[in-house]
Amino acid sequence: SVVAQQVLDIQRAIAARVTSFIFEGTEIGLKYSAWCSITMNPGYAGRSELPDNLKALFRTVAMMVPDYAMIGEIILYSF
Repeated sequence: SVVAQQVLDIQRAIAARVTSFIFEGTEIGLKYSAWCSITMNPGYAGRSELPDNLKALFRTVAMMVPDYAMIGEIILYSF
């Protein structure tokens, strides 16, 4: 996909440790404090899966609801 190619260009510039690079025909500065992420919510109506070549450029991270009871118990036992 086009987005996957653009993300790959940015990742290559970061790996090369350059301060500016040509992106889509325009020279832009590279800020190392910036980042991007992709949120996937499979199963919602009308949403499609991301292309595999785009998913391959990002690290998979799973998120879950925290267990507040266990967190509280650990905090109380730590005193």
